[in-house]
Amino acid sequence: MSELSASTRICYSDILDNQVEARCADINGQSLLRAEFETVSEIETVTSITAETPPAILLAEDDPVTRMLMTRFLKKAGYEVDAVADGTEALDKMTKRYYPILVTDWEMPGMDGVALCKAVRNMQLDGYVYALLLTARDAKEHIIAGLEAGADDYLIKPVHEPELIARLNAGRRILALEHSLRAANHRNRILSITDALTGAYNRRYLMEQLPREVERCRRYAYPLSVIMCDIDHFKLINDEQGHAAGDEVLQQFVVRVQRSIRSNSDWIARYGGEEFLMVLPEADFNAGFFVAEKIRNLISASAFATRAGDTAVTASFGVASTGPTGPDLTLKVEGLIKAADQCLYRSKQAGRDRTMGIEIPNSLALLANG
Repeated sequence: MSELSASTRICYSDILDNQVEARCADINGQSLLRAEFETVSEIETVTSITAETPPAILLAEDDPVTRMLMTRFLKKAGYEVDAVADGTEALDKMTKRYYPILVTDWEMPGMDGVALCKAVRNMQLDGYVYALLLTARDAKEHIIAGLEAGADDYLIKPVHEPELIARLNAGRRILALEHSLRAANHRNRILSITDALTGAYNRRYLMEQLPREVERCRRYAYPLSVIMCDIDHFKLINDEQGHAAGDEVLQQFVVRVQRSIRSNSDWIARYGGEEFLMVLPEADFNAGFFVAEKIRNLISASAFATRAGDTAVTASFGVASTGPTGPDLTLKVEGLIKAADQCLYRSKQAGRDRTMGIEIPNSLALLANG
């Protein structure tokens, strides 16, 4: 299929062995151009987990003089400090901002320090909170009660400033260790869902996330499009130019695709070999077809630079979309993928370097699943 003109006539037959008559749709190329499908200038990267240095401290102390003196001392030591007069106010602050360190008095009106520590431990926060409990109570049972409530350390009043700094330094070491563990877990998670060669999501992620996308679009009555694509004659590239050049083509192919889809909602996964599947939430058939054609033209517009020299590359595409009000309860993920795959097959049978697509009305969902 040639480049989209201002008015392109697309003919696509039903995927179910002609059980439904071939459908034709006149699509005005200009009407397909939507703001949300503007080319993304660069690939959105995953935000790394970072620790504040020095960490911000939330100080909860009901005595105004002690609160003022401790705030002044901690700021002089280089910390950013927010000071409040009771546990209720401190908990409210915690819901609005992440504080890596909490320094709280035990005895306060309303919510005391022990109750505050318990509440903080039950919150879902951006990171660990090192909690330091201050009190004049020095009995063993009080220390145990404070630690069991969620405090990490315990400091007897009156506070000795060098000891407080030493305890805070110990807290910072704990926070640094927790940060390293979270960062390692984050990296492992990314590695587990990413294709090592291309940087696209892998099939594991596809089969985990696509059902969620289908369910979300079903719940909110949004359309959903998937695009199956295959690099044309990829085996010849490997055979004639070597597998290293083939790998470079795959990598550059994904980069071009990622620059052509919305970075905040659309995504691409490697389906297998030289096949990829793009998922476009809240995109109806017209929008999905337009994106496929935009990518197809971008792929063939300029050669791919490889170690074996410039390589001309084309790709074939198959688009499958739900109706405008989203998938009904009968449409399964397997049926949606099958529809896109069969449209891709038709594109290749028709000569490659083209796009075929279908909108699956709710009445056809059961047949598509089969």
